[in-house]
Amino acid sequence: MDGLHPDDPVWIGGYRLLGRLGEGGMGRVYLARSARGRTVAVKVVREDLARKPDFRRRFTQEVKAARRVGGEWTAPVLDADTDAPTPWVATGYVAGPSLSEVVDVQYGPLPAKSLRALAVGLIGALQAIHGAGLVHRDLKPSNVLVTIDGPRVIDFGIARALDVAEQSADGITRTGALVGSPGFMSPEQVRGERVSFASDVFCLAVVLAYTATGRLPFGSGEGGVHSLLFRIASEEADLTGVPEPWAALIAPCLAKDPAQRPSLEVLLASIEEAVGEEGPADGAADGASGVAPGVAPGGAWLPGEVLAALGRRAVQLLDVEDPEGNALNALAGSAATSGAAAEPGPGAGFGPPLAYLPSTPPPLRR
Repeated sequence: MDGLHPDDPVWIGGYRLLGRLGEGGMGRVYLARSARGRTVAVKVVREDLARKPDFRRRFTQEVKAARRVGGEWTAPVLDADTDAPTPWVATGYVAGPSLSEVVDVQYGPLPAKSLRALAVGLIGALQAIHGAGLVHRDLKPSNVLVTIDGPRVIDFGIARALDVAEQSADGITRTGALVGSPGFMSPEQVRGERVSFASDVFCLAVVLAYTATGRLPFGSGEGGVHSLLFRIASEEADLTGVPEPWAALIAPCLAKDPAQRPSLEVLLASIEEAVGEEGPADGAADGASGVAPGVAPGGAWLPGEVLAALGRRAVQLLDVEDPEGNALNALAGSAATSGAAAEPGPGAGFGPPLAYLPSTPPPLRR
């Protein structure tokens, strides 16, 4: 995490910003804390996108749908202001590294035990997302966060708003407008066609192959992005190094024709048949222990090196300083006694008067 820059706001909605978590095609993501002390991730939309009516309309619809996503394997949408001059959305903060950080930096390809737990958790997350009528559209290792209890999927559904912003009047993605992450896109995304739940199945298979080998099944950009996209749309995946039975499980998911790919339910049944079903420890029923089926409590699904990194990250989060923490406490106390927000004074934690910042913190939500 990086510190706040001089031009960053200090408050967004009712959330005190603590630092920058990252930046992507849609906007910037901040680590923040509510007046009651909950740690969240706040994504702020790029100003150029905020000026597009089609984007705003779709963003509002997708955030509304994302609020309906349940399940344990996603980061929930907690709050949003889609009508603000610069829209934003707040989700639960997952204090874990991304899958890309684990594979590329911390450890390397994960063992079979980890692969099974990852697959089952991601299937559960996608089932919850699809159950809300959403297609993730951008499932990739950086959108999968690793915790001791299993994976968590973030940024579900929101990519469609960006997709709409890059479409022409006839609904087809503009030539040269790349919506998605090269290497983790489905053939229909590459061709600018409509995507369905089957597109997420394709991307899931790519993520699993990457996790097992540290490589992408269609290459990582050799010859340029256009060559990579051609391979995704037209050539067979290279699953060299993917152990059995995983290669046989993944291959059908990478069919070019979406109709030929297995559903999530069929894929899950195939995994349980081929790999076996390892329930939670101590005979707990699936889901009763708060971990994914097949994921042992306490992080036993992860290699020791990754567990150690998770512990260090937890300590770092505790060490994040909020230089205006006293102001937050005062705000919470005032709201609790009067039901209204306190009028901020100098040093109350407010940065430059940016368009999407309230002049005073909003009342504390109950």
